[in-house]
Amino acid sequence: MPIPSASDTRLERQRRLAWLQALAQGARPAQRAATLATWAAGAVLVAQMGVLAWLLDQALARERPLAELVAPLLALTVLAMARSGLVTAAQACAGRVADAAKLAFRTRVHAAVQQRGPLWLRRQRTGELSELLVSHADALDGHHAGYQLARAELLAVPLLIALAVASVDGVVALILLITAPWVPVFMMLVGWGAEAAGRQQLQAMARLGAHFADRLKGLGLLRVYGRGADELAGVARAADGVQQGAMRVLRIAFLSSTVLEFFASISVALVALYFGLSHLGLLHLRAQVPSLGVAMFCLLLAPEFYAPFRRLAAHYHDRANALAAVAEVERLLGELPAAPSAALPVAEEGAVCGNGRFASNDHDPILALNAVTLRPQGATRDVLQHASLAVRRGEWLALVGPSGSGKSTLLEAAAGWLVPREGTRTLAPGARVAYAGQRPYLFHGTIADNLRLACPQASDAAVQAAAEAAQVLRFARRLPQGLDTVIGERGFGLSGGEARRIALARALLREPDVLLLDEPTAFLDPDTEAALLLALGEFARGRSVIVATHSPAAMRWAHRVVDVVRAGSLAVPRADPAMAGDAHDGVHAGTESAGSEAVTDGPVKALVEGLADAPAPALAEGPAEGLADGLADGLADGLADGFAERPAQAPAKPHALGAAHAPNRGPTPMLEPA
Repeated sequence: MPIPSASDTRLERQRRLAWLQALAQGARPAQRAATLATWAAGAVLVAQMGVLAWLLDQALARERPLAELVAPLLALTVLAMARSGLVTAAQACAGRVADAAKLAFRTRVHAAVQQRGPLWLRRQRTGELSELLVSHADALDGHHAGYQLARAELLAVPLLIALAVASVDGVVALILLITAPWVPVFMMLVGWGAEAAGRQQLQAMARLGAHFADRLKGLGLLRVYGRGADELAGVARAADGVQQGAMRVLRIAFLSSTVLEFFASISVALVALYFGLSHLGLLHLRAQVPSLGVAMFCLLLAPEFYAPFRRLAAHYHDRANALAAVAEVERLLGELPAAPSAALPVAEEGAVCGNGRFASNDHDPILALNAVTLRPQGATRDVLQHASLAVRRGEWLALVGPSGSGKSTLLEAAAGWLVPREGTRTLAPGARVAYAGQRPYLFHGTIADNLRLACPQASDAAVQAAAEAAQVLRFARRLPQGLDTVIGERGFGLSGGEARRIALARALLREPDVLLLDEPTAFLDPDTEAALLLALGEFARGRSVIVATHSPAAMRWAHRVVDVVRAGSLAVPRADPAMAGDAHDGVHAGTESAGSEAVTDGPVKALVEGLADAPAPALAEGPAEGLADGLADGLADGLADGFAERPAQAPAKPHALGAAHAPNRGPTPMLEPA
């Protein structure tokens, strides 16, 4: 890896500083007010020190009575109160700037994460992304509320003090101007180390957060394998590393303050030595010995001349921390996110839950993928090349093929999660899409709360109906509190099939126009699978469904079956498409169309024949009992005949969906009969 040059590093720092400044774009009035208040406080400080020096000269050198100094004392009090008010106002305005910058930071990062989508999120560590919006955002507070204010003060107040001192004694002003340039030189040298240490500290905190979050999620697995003590020791070592990094940053900060205090003390000592030797007659740099009032004025302002440098040094590590936080954002996101062009979309009530049926032409595809080439994120090769797929309103389509053939990738592209490398995705305007994947994310909370993520305002009856359709109530009724039972994060306490059924119910509650399902019947027993398909057919009346499956029952349920590996499809026409999904159809047998050679031989043919020969009353009995019996009889007879008499077949041709299919170089599991 090439080492970046100094110019590259300088350009990167300038770019990050410009991005930091842009975060406070919406608080420019408050920023200007803070700057003006700081400069006004500096001018009041000069006047305050002038009045105080005059009072000391009149009271000590000229021995004027205090009764004659009441008015100057009142003026001094007013000046002190005015300065305090200006400083408070400047800090309040700077605080508003910092709040606006942190809000803009979180908005940009959140928008950038949303733009990258769920597929990108799967490859990230949750702890690191959480740190971006928490500790990294908080690192901007000191930069905008402290460093920027101190920097604005440094630009004007020391110059104002130097001019005021030069008006009464040029020698003191010369001493201040000679010693002042050394301060930023040493502060810059120390600041580079502070920035590097701050970035390492933020990285260590992000790693610790991610490490700790990962271990908490896998705590049960760690205990099963007896790794609890070792992982606890690992967390302790990581925490010690963060502590050592924090001490390293503090050492650099103290070093910076020590350098400033040294030069400030030397300068004030030189000013005091100059006046002391002049009053003793040992130093004659002026024709006239400075008066007590002049000496006190210069001595009072000398420490104040270096005060802005001290404050800047105290907040310089805040700038370093902010730059380190920006660098971490750039590392994790690959770029510095720009301001979103518009506010993040807020889902409307009707758009979330679906308050009406989508109107479209039944002959036009509601969703289509046109000659798309798909490559999963992080993969090095395409899974599908120049593939096309279209589904019309009310059509149920099953995607089949071996594991790794691209079914899930095709569904992700249909959902809009994966952007095709080539080709286009078209969706009818206004159509709503819901996607239930193989690994649904369930939050800690009740089952009902997880369902209402799709429609927060859904009634209890709607939640119950969705749960009934997805067969969630089959297992929820056995739980202590039904749908109000609390489950753990990522569905802890549920089986894989139960978690998928909750995800399916959540998708159904949204009332989509297009429903994308990835292995919805996996891990289900035949009875539950049959009941689920029956209820899903009732729900999907007039809706489009694309389901990726290995299940013969799900293939028979669909109107059309598309094999993503082999050519051809199994079309299952219905006598009346409007009656698709009728409760009496069950898993409809239908008829096979031409061009379905991929599924006309072997076990599936026998299975189809066995299902077709199943007694009709069995499919019409009770809620799934008769259906299960008919399926069981047909499945047993059909599979026995099919596997016993299946002849050897030629290898499958590598094209489907009207396109070439990228070769699968990984191990290919046994293809279930399709």
